[in-house]
Amino acid sequence: MAWDFETDPEFQKKLDWIEDFMREEVEPLSHLGMAVYSSMGREKFIKPLQEKVKAEGLWACHLGPELGGQGFGQLKLALMNEKLGRNSLAPSVFGCQAPDSGNAEIIAHYGTDKQKEQYLWPLLNGEIRSAFSMSEPTGGSDPLTFTTRAVLDGNEWVINGEKWFSTNARYAKVLVLYAITDPDAKDPYRRTSIFLVPTDTPGVEIVRNVAVGAGGDIGGGNEAYVRYTDVRLPYDALLGDRGAAFVIAQVRLGGGRVHHAMRTVGACRHALDLMCQRAVSRTTRDGRLADLQMVQDQIAESWIAVESFRLLVLRTAWLIDKHKDYQKVRKDIAAIKVAMPKVYHDVAAKAAHLHGALGVSNEMPFMRMVTSALVMGIADGPTEVHKVTLAKQILKDYQPDNDLFPSYHIPKLQEDARKRFGKELKEIRDAYAARRETEGA
Repeated sequence: MAWDFETDPEFQKKLDWIEDFMREEVEPLSHLGMAVYSSMGREKFIKPLQEKVKAEGLWACHLGPELGGQGFGQLKLALMNEKLGRNSLAPSVFGCQAPDSGNAEIIAHYGTDKQKEQYLWPLLNGEIRSAFSMSEPTGGSDPLTFTTRAVLDGNEWVINGEKWFSTNARYAKVLVLYAITDPDAKDPYRRTSIFLVPTDTPGVEIVRNVAVGAGGDIGGGNEAYVRYTDVRLPYDALLGDRGAAFVIAQVRLGGGRVHHAMRTVGACRHALDLMCQRAVSRTTRDGRLADLQMVQDQIAESWIAVESFRLLVLRTAWLIDKHKDYQKVRKDIAAIKVAMPKVYHDVAAKAAHLHGALGVSNEMPFMRMVTSALVMGIADGPTEVHKVTLAKQILKDYQPDNDLFPSYHIPKLQEDARKRFGKELKEIRDAYAARRETEGA
């Protein structure tokens, strides 16, 4: 029986390096604002850090060795990502930023040699960006409500429709697009296909960009509202088989949901650290915040929530490594997806509150955290959908009991027990009767 909560010493050295690297080199860069993300900024600031990560053998660790990754497996990724999750710049430095990591994964699994040459290797090398163009303004991420259509005209696909919240489309070289190709297919989950669409294709239009959260100018942000008008693509722009979008999506989204949760553990721990630092530092007329029982209650509740969530994430990662099949871990992935936004929101909100007016200002990270928690409740499927998935997976293990009184009805259990242990009960009764006769005599 193997059951261990310790990290092997060799990998712990990697984690220690990541910890120091994050603190000394990645986190300071994140305070330079957009200067880091410009083309010149990426060359000057991010590229050198990426080279250091590659030299340490920690680049694109979500991928196998055949794709330039390390093949670490999900459990090691979880331990890494909870450190990267403290800072939004870190995934780019380590070659695992969304949505590029997920897009690269499905191109690696389903792409042709030509598609890999054109998009996969540049994505893995950080030379280009990509966008996941699936959700729609009319029905969100539900594939059965999609209206974007791809119709064959000779040997070309003609695509018309609109997509909503295609993250980073404004910077992307390629759009991973979901479109209906077989509207009359008997299986509704075989009606949709995936296409790789170069962003400079005629007919591709970014209607506007949308920012997450309050503030900022309308039309800013990185979440693109994209319109496809008579976009013509060659037949081989298909990624994978025709009608296979739903299957491919589950490969991508299963991993994406887990990696979101891994990084969110790090974000939650960061919020908790700041909350505790404030508690021991801030004083009122009655002494330190840390000495007030209501504050102690908030800190205790937050620590329990974060550690419980972390253990659930690590266990899910371990199960994925064990089964090598996301479908066998659907229940657990759904569970961490449900837990993630609540834990993140609750801890970030408590941390903001403990910082008072400063906590709700843009001079602290907490309001961004609260907004991110709301995003986590929507991204890769809303919380309600995952609760339904979780409940269905749980209920598969139970069979109906149609008696008037259920099998666990206590009188019924008592009757069954008396029948099962009738001999022993009779022996006890006879022994007591004999004792009374002896005592009476």
